[in-house]
Amino acid sequence: MFEFRLPDLGEGIHEGEVLKWHVNPGDKIVEDAPLVDVETDKAAVTIPSPRSGVVVSTTGKVGDIVKTGQVLAVIDVAGTGAGAGAGAGTGAGAGTGAGAGAGTGAVPAVATGVKKEAVTAVAVAAPVEAAKGLRVPAAPATRRLARELGVDLQRVAATGPAGRVTKEDVIKAAKGGPVEVVEETSVMTRVWEGGGTLPLLDIALLPDFSVYGPVEKEALRSIRRKTARRMMTSMTLIPHVAHMEDIDVTELEAFRAKLKSEGEKAPTLLAFVAKAITQSLKAYPAFNASLDAVGEEITYKLYYSIGIAVDTERGLVVPVVRNVDQQGLGQLAASIEDVATRARNGQLEASEFSGGTFTITNIGALGGTGFFPAINYPESAILGMGRTAEKPVVRDGNVVIRKILPVVLAFDHRIADGADAAKFINIAKNLLENPLKLLLI
Repeated sequence: MFEFRLPDLGEGIHEGEVLKWHVNPGDKIVEDAPLVDVETDKAAVTIPSPRSGVVVSTTGKVGDIVKTGQVLAVIDVAGTGAGAGAGAGTGAGAGTGAGAGAGTGAVPAVATGVKKEAVTAVAVAAPVEAAKGLRVPAAPATRRLARELGVDLQRVAATGPAGRVTKEDVIKAAKGGPVEVVEETSVMTRVWEGGGTLPLLDIALLPDFSVYGPVEKEALRSIRRKTARRMMTSMTLIPHVAHMEDIDVTELEAFRAKLKSEGEKAPTLLAFVAKAITQSLKAYPAFNASLDAVGEEITYKLYYSIGIAVDTERGLVVPVVRNVDQQGLGQLAASIEDVATRARNGQLEASEFSGGTFTITNIGALGGTGFFPAINYPESAILGMGRTAEKPVVRDGNVVIRKILPVVLAFDHRIADGADAAKFINIAKNLLENPLKLLLI
């Protein structure tokens, strides 16, 4: 019997919600055929079967949360199907006890709708040193960290599921001793570890609303739960300040309209804004940085990868368009359209949601005169775009009608001041109000 456990689905992901089983106990399955769809807090993924055989049992019903390393399915690789149906739909924690060593394996998940190359699962015995000659199981981010620290993964004692090497294992090996690695969700604990709690914070339990009338309850899961955690962290840790500005995009919209009338594919307004903002980020790097409150240092990123907030059926997600400064307007518009479309279709890989340095959120199509966006932690700033509308403005003493784009820049006041924000926006404003300048970048 082969026990297949939920593999490492990406950096910082420790669980997922079962969306759909492609098999039932008793079904035959071939290697690399779809086994189960799982949604993490970053993306929906289809996990292929690592073995051919008969499915003996599955763990977790649709809607259940399964943990990394938890047994998802038992496959009879001999094909006899003995015991099929036993344990089907068992709860969390199944198969996590004895017998979880040799014979277990992990196989990379694939984003739904994305073409997958053939994947081979390697059964690994712990410790990893016993598997000399085999590729050590570790996530890409862990391998990168090992390279940066000069650590030989073959010599690292693995503590992860199925003999998988974790980032913590690599850091311990590099330092030659124990080290504390704190997950994102525990950042607040470290920041206030001296006092133990946040001053004046008293979280009261919710009352029983059902005594007042009918209610419905829904579990906070997947993307919505991740959003809740990140927003709580962002709004608690970061002192938000907002700078608002109106940008006259009359000439820019006329330029885009001219391109369309000539049969050309005009870059979107969002692409122009992203391109202009990149120039602001280069001039004021504090808005392309992250502050470590524990280590009391600022990390300035020397690359420009912008997250684009996308409204999907599963909630708000922020895929990242990488190296915006290296893309022309047409290419950038295509890149934004690509990630937005695949985000709505649930086709993005987990890695496409990480590595952003700045975020843009655009609610213009939905209406509203303005809003205050929350910073996408651990970034230091976010730009919110409102709806472009014709408004009367004064130009040279005369009232004229112009197309105005309202924007708001929310930023971390710990590392940037109001004057910096005004200068930052003025750079983008000047470029957007004179679009030909953007074509020269």
